[in-house]
Amino acid sequence: MLAVAAAQLGYRCHVYAPEGRAVAADVAAQRTTASFEDQDALSRFTDVCDIVTYEFENVPTAPLAALNLGDKVRPGIKALDIAQSRIAEKTFFRDLGARTAPFAFVDSAESLQAAIADIGAPAILKTDRFGYDGKGQARIMAPGEAGHAWKSIGERPAVLEGFVDFQAEFSVVTVRSADGEVRFWDSTRNEHEDGILRRSLWPAGDAVTTQIDAARDIARKAIEAMDAVGVLTFEFFATKDGPVVNECAPRVHNSGHWTIEGAVTSQFENHIRAITGLPLGDCGVVGTRIEMANLIGDEIEDGNAILSDPAAHLHHYGKVEARPGRKMGHVTKLYF
Repeated sequence: MLAVAAAQLGYRCHVYAPEGRAVAADVAAQRTTASFEDQDALSRFTDVCDIVTYEFENVPTAPLAALNLGDKVRPGIKALDIAQSRIAEKTFFRDLGARTAPFAFVDSAESLQAAIADIGAPAILKTDRFGYDGKGQARIMAPGEAGHAWKSIGERPAVLEGFVDFQAEFSVVTVRSADGEVRFWDSTRNEHEDGILRRSLWPAGDAVTTQIDAARDIARKAIEAMDAVGVLTFEFFATKDGPVVNECAPRVHNSGHWTIEGAVTSQFENHIRAITGLPLGDCGVVGTRIEMANLIGDEIEDGNAILSDPAAHLHHYGKVEARPGRKMGHVTKLYF
């Protein structure tokens, strides 16, 4: 989706990925297949690119930092460093004055027991790194479940988070230009199943809309503190005491996919505009009601049934293997 947006603006994309088949390469001018840790391959790749960006926050930062690329990498390496570690991320937001779930770092079965004694249960144990879409997580409903939870995440460094009593989950998708202008798309209410975003809905409802201004203040402080250029997404819980930061994604985000049809300028186009130094586009909403639903596993197979609804816009990602829990595409419905 980024490559398509770039092509529409006259740019040619060169895709770097370790996978033998990267779906973005289907709509790109060039591709490199190599490990993210391959310093020589990264050097050759970045030498032929004018701007380097990413759509996945688990790209190792050390090999990129060693190349001394400066602001050629956008949104930037600092944003990656913060988002890759849950502890670094939560500490960053706490230092900004934002509210987070109560949390503690855990690196052993003993420290997990101490964290539960401090934070309480129920709680969620999450690996410090490399967790997304519900992966690397275990719920602890009572202290006696700690041992099983620790083993289920591979006994890796983790963060224990206390439960948050919330009315809704929502995203603030924001874009910052190279000269520091910040814009926001309207926030959607996000519904999750098994730790995976299932659907995003706009309008988001009163529980969310009353907290958007406060959440945007936090997002603006964060993106400016990171000195990031491009699209960043901040996920929040709407609580009776105001917005609580859940996590940050330094990239275009699944909860912003609706913007392709549902906004004057999509998150993908505005990301390309920002990182290449073009003026930002209007983030305003098109329509009166929008629903975006992920197509997971074999749900992608019946395209005819999906498109029989004239309001539906189908996006098939071109992934070959449909697996349970794997996002294979999405459908957006616009109503006027």
